[in-house]
Amino acid sequence: MSSPKKHDSGAAEGARRATEQAPESSAGLAGGGRWSAKRKVGVILELLRGADQETISRKHRVTLATLTEWREQFLAHGEAGLKSREVDVADEETQRLKSAVANLSVDNELLREKIARLEGGRPLARRKWSR
Repeated sequence: MSSPKKHDSGAAEGARRATEQAPESSAGLAGGGRWSAKRKVGVILELLRGADQETISRKHRVTLATLTEWREQFLAHGEAGLKSREVDVADEETQRLKSAVANLSVDNELLREKIARLEGGRPLARRKWSR
């Protein structure tokens, strides 16, 4: 029974030290709050500028795994943002489809006008029924 108490006091001691060493700016997230994208970017930029990952982890109270995940997501989405050619292809396809819809709309309107003229203003042409 005495070993769990020793373990608990060690964990409590470690938590106390981490809290004492934590900077003022990260005190708001001590309970595990949500991080805004802007704050995550700030942390990732610190890493990309060469800051030590373990130091950043302790400073912001974020696990190394979380930092790695954020960095990988940031780099993946940054790469996607630089692929302007793929975006241009999608924009070109969208523009082509919009043009096709516009052409079909004009054709439909012309056909409606032609039908109206052929019917002589009557909604439907009368048919002669043979018996």
